[in-house]
Amino acid sequence: MKFDLPKTSAVLVKGKSFRLADVDPASEKPFAHHPKNREDATPRLLALERRMFELQELLYAEHKQALLLVFQAMDTGGKDGAIGNLLTGVNPAGVLVSSFKAPSAEELSHDFLWRIHAQTPKHGNIGVFNRSHYEDVLITRVHEFIDDKTAKQRFEDINNFESLLVNNGTRVLKFFLHISKEEQAERLQARLDDPAKNWKFDPNDLKERAHWDEYQAVYEDALRHCSPSHAPWFVVPANQKWARDLAIAEIVVATLEDMKPQSPVATFDPKAQVIE
Repeated sequence: MKFDLPKTSAVLVKGKSFRLADVDPASEKPFAHHPKNREDATPRLLALERRMFELQELLYAEHKQALLLVFQAMDTGGKDGAIGNLLTGVNPAGVLVSSFKAPSAEELSHDFLWRIHAQTPKHGNIGVFNRSHYEDVLITRVHEFIDDKTAKQRFEDINNFESLLVNNGTRVLKFFLHISKEEQAERLQARLDDPAKNWKFDPNDLKERAHWDEYQAVYEDALRHCSPSHAPWFVVPANQKWARDLAIAEIVVATLEDMKPQSPVATFDPKAQVIE
């Protein structure tokens, strides 16, 4: 990022010395206006929501730039909630949300970025990835589908891919929603205890939870290698959902402000038009 970001609890990843363990998943500070809870944060969230609507309308009308938002997290990390809350009030015609599950046979017959590139936002739009191309250097490493040499090559491919997007007018922001292992346990238990949430529980989540430390290690490696200034990673403390939502909204709105989308000039004389 080459502009001044607002003060939030989110941590901008810079360089190979970054350590995920240094980021407190329960952090709620430092926000510019120091909210203490969701009720206190609501006025600011509403103001950001209104401003995002205005900026998205300009982005859509201008049709010269795009914004790509990438969300990654451990299971129960809150990607769906964060995305839904961020997009409250925006025009759905200008937004494309893409979720990436296990690749199909067709997708596996191409390079790992093939299915990703097809979902990137066109000019005027905001694209949102719920999971992303980073799955191909995360779960694939934990379960040893690829080795470290392949992972390092994929880091390079990812950096080149994101540079291509930026060079063609798409701003890229990446958010890792950081929760603690204890918070994940509580959220998984809540899904078991509430019949209305049973559908969210997948027994495979427990198998993946057993690899917690391995996932933390591969996430840290990916964050370190793939956070250039033009396509940065932000680690967002996500134990507190209101703080998570506020941090993300502050960064997204600040980025849209920096993009300076402009309403296009009319190609006709409005004063000469007569409506009868």
